[in-house]
Amino acid sequence: MATAAPVTRTGTVLADLLPARAGVGAVVRDAALVLGGAVLTGVTAQIAVPVPGSPVPVTGQTFAALLVGTSLGARRGFLSLALYALAGMAGMPWFADGRSGAGFASFGYVLGMMLAATVVGTLARRGADRSPLRTAGTMALGTAVVYAVGVPYLALSAHLSLTDAVAAGLTPFLIGDALKAALAMGALPAAWKLLGRRG
Repeated sequence: MATAAPVTRTGTVLADLLPARAGVGAVVRDAALVLGGAVLTGVTAQIAVPVPGSPVPVTGQTFAALLVGTSLGARRGFLSLALYALAGMAGMPWFADGRSGAGFASFGYVLGMMLAATVVGTLARRGADRSPLRTAGTMALGTAVVYAVGVPYLALSAHLSLTDAVAAGLTPFLIGDALKAALAMGALPAAWKLLGRRG
C-alpha cells in the first residue's frame, strides 16, 4: 500500500502552515511574521564583507530577503521588506555596515529586495519552492530582480557607466549568489517535507 504524500497545496506558502486562530489571531501572526522578516533582513545585513573597488559589500541581506519573500508569500514578504526599508530610511542603523537613510550608492539593492520578495513570494504560492531545481530557479530570478534595480541605481548615484556599474555591483557577487541558491535548494524543500509531515 502506498504511503500518503504530505499535504502541499498550491497556493500555500510555508508561513501558512503556522497555526493561528481566525480573525485577530491571524492578524497578530502575520504582523509578527512581517516584523520578524524585517529584523532577520536587518541582522543579516550586518554580515558584510567589503569588495575591493566596489561600494557594495557582500552581505547576507539579499539571501534573507529572498527567504522572507518565499516563506511569507508576496504580500507579507513585500510588507516585511518595506518595513525594513522604511525603518532604515527613518534612522534605524540596520542596512549594510550599520547604515541608515537613503543617500548611499547601494540603496537601490534595498529597493530591489522589496520587488524581489514580491516576485519570489508569488512564485512560492505556485509551488516554486517545493523542489530543489524549482527553488534554484526562483532564487535566481529573485536575485536578478534585485540587480535589475540595484545596478542602474548604483550607476546613477555613483556616476558610473552601466558597464562599470555591472563590474562593481554585479560581477563580484555571482559566485556568492550561486552558493546562496544552492543553500536555498536544500533548505526550502526540506522545510516543506518537515512541516508537511507534521501538518
